[in-house]
Amino acid sequence: MKTDSDKPVRRIGTGMMLAGWLIIFAMAFWFFNSKIERDINPNTTAVLAQQSGDEVRLERNREGHYVADGAINGFEVRFMIDTGATSVALSESLGKKLQLRSTGRVQVSTANGATLGHSTRLASVKVGSIELENISAVMSHSMPDDMVLLGMSFLKHLDWSQKDGQLVFKLPQAQAR
Repeated sequence: MKTDSDKPVRRIGTGMMLAGWLIIFAMAFWFFNSKIERDINPNTTAVLAQQSGDEVRLERNREGHYVADGAINGFEVRFMIDTGATSVALSESLGKKLQLRSTGRVQVSTANGATLGHSTRLASVKVGSIELENISAVMSHSMPDDMVLLGMSFLKHLDWSQKDGQLVFKLPQAQAR
């Protein structure tokens, strides 16, 4: 026979079971969210910090792209390496956050067609241990805010090669610090 004194114990038990399930769901969310993030970008700032010297090694993500954390003018961004892009390309809204000045209007050809953008100069672009200064770029309203294309205006200053799912770029011997 149940008494009134059993009710607080039952409430505590129910509350603990609910708390346990919430903890399990939170841990599962964290685990799968981290896994998805690693699948998108296996080259996080922490991974790149473990590398040394004037060479950066990037792992290809599950979709076959090279994605890496980096910085523009000291502001952290996520790059997608795009050897087919003439310039570093970023969204106009990111350009506003970085307080970039337009040096002129340009027509930009993208996979989605032609659009207008603004040319600009970046004081610095950094990926891993490699940092270059005074890099040309294009700001476009058609670019997503969370991704910057790292194009040839940056890559042309480096020696780079791709092999076995890795992209390696380094400063040429004459520029190595």
